[in-house]
Amino acid sequence: MKHRAFVSGLVIIAVVFAVDQWTKQLAIDGLSNPHRVIEVTPFMNFLLAWNSGVSFGLFQGQAPWVMILATAAITVGFLIWMWRTRDRLLGIALALVVGGAVGNLVDRLRHGAVTDFIDMHVAGYHWPVFNIADSAITIGAVLLLIDSLFGGKKSSR
Repeated sequence: MKHRAFVSGLVIIAVVFAVDQWTKQLAIDGLSNPHRVIEVTPFMNFLLAWNSGVSFGLFQGQAPWVMILATAAITVGFLIWMWRTRDRLLGIALALVVGGAVGNLVDRLRHGAVTDFIDMHVAGYHWPVFNIADSAITIGAVLLLIDSLFGGKKSSR
């Protein structure tokens, strides 16, 4: 049963990674030559941005190898955690985080920065430009928080 959950997690990782890489390539192909912005809705644009920091532009300017090693180490740790868990929600959460992390890691290795293209905005305020991997990481983190607060069958002793 435990290994079946791990295999399901690997499928989620593969899907997140594939969709992330596919949409990033679409963004590179469609938004870079010439550089343009596509208005999708009154609150969302597609535009090409390169992020040398971590999620949402944090820690910009760090040496690329630091970001690559940190991402790889965290990913391995989450994979081990995913292998050990029997909890379905926790497994899904970890898979989403790992899938997104691997997608952004591949970008760092290929381009030296992460490809971002989703620009959300309201009343002149723009959220930092992000991508599918960032979305998966965020959803996974929220699920991890929910699991830690409300997860069943956990003893406090």
